Amino acid sequence: MQRPRGVEVADIFRRHGPEFRQLHPLPLQHLRVMRAVEACRTAELGGHKEKCADCGHIEISYNSCRNRHCPKCQTLRKERWIEDRGRDLLPVEYFHVVFTVASELNPLFIMNPRVMFNLLFRSASETLVELADNPKRLGARIGFMVILHTWGQNLMDHPHVHCVVTGGGLSSDNRWVSCRKGFFIPVRVMSALFRGKFLAHLEESFESGDLIFPGGIGHLKDPCTFEVFRRRLYHKKWVIYCKPPFAGAEGVLQYLGRYTHRIAISNNRILTLKDGEVSFRWRDYSDGDKQKTMTLSVNEFIRRFLLHVLPHRYVRIRHFGLLSNRNRKGDIALSRKLLDCGKAVTKEKGRQETWQEQLLRICGIDVTTCPVCKKGSMVTVEFLPPSRCNDPPGYRQ
Repeated sequence: MQRPRGVEVADIFRRHGPEFRQLHPLPLQHLRVMRAVEACRTAELGGHKEKCADCGHIEISYNSCRNRHCPKCQTLRKERWIEDRGRDLLPVEYFHVVFTVASELNPLFIMNPRVMFNLLFRSASETLVELADNPKRLGARIGFMVILHTWGQNLMDHPHVHCVVTGGGLSSDNRWVSCRKGFFIPVRVMSALFRGKFLAHLEESFESGDLIFPGGIGHLKDPCTFEVFRRRLYHKKWVIYCKPPFAGAEGVLQYLGRYTHRIAISNNRILTLKDGEVSFRWRDYSDGDKQKTMTLSVNEFIRRFLLHVLPHRYVRIRHFGLLSNRNRKGDIALSRKLLDCGKAVTKEKGRQETWQEQLLRICGIDVTTCPVCKKGSMVTVEFLPPSRCNDPPGYRQ
């Protein structure tokens, strides 16, 4: 496969990563991510040599790092995941709900990512479940997935979750209850409940000693200071919004394709790398969603990118209600029966597809055809061993 043109995150890491690591001591997880991105699709990870059976053209393909933070390793994984989730879609409206927190909490998220992300997932899911289960609202058990994002377009920290929610659910007596067309739950109600739940769980985390307060937030160690800080957050702006329902199952899948396996910045947004500065495109949502160009020093660009490295093995896409792993199979089958939409399409068991076959079927890209003559098939003639010697432990994730 041809290497994409233009500046990549990997280029920035290769040229300026060593100096950045000398200036800034980094946790092991950040070092692993940088090392994986730098080595991705290079001779360091090994690969294979292919030859066209027709014209004799030779092509070398190097292995990918498969790290979830790498801009080049998400396409096929994303498409496989979307294909699997598409089998669970129901013929109902789906809503897109976004929960964000007050910006004053950002330092706590940076210093306590696992604890704070868990609070965000817990508060958002409890809010949706409680309101949907309320007979005054819907009176049903809904299904939804929650996707964690930690960034804004300018790469600064902006923790929030995107939720894809069914526009209806199963009642306690196993009936399907639909939302009012085009309307889910009032945003003000969701916002108030979410804020209350999050701040209550935050207090519990403080009292249990789960939070740490290094550096600039050290003053929050004091219980009285923390309580004043927490109470002030009740009066801050918490942006929660519910977008109009998706345009059918196709709209849901298009959305999932854009959001599920996204990383902080894709390679196609990076414009230039020169004179120790990186320029990239971004959308300024506070200025009418205008597309602008931002230029940062390489050190600042790397710092912002690493803000969004998730804790080791942290699950950033979670399913609840009808879509939870424990209940999905039975609840989806019952919902389809009540909605009279037939059985879900299931994969026939048989020979497992190769990644080349999956790429052709899902994305329409045939990597087995010779890129020169366009007729012959590329046949692997040699496997190339990795050239690196001392790998940082566990760089793959």
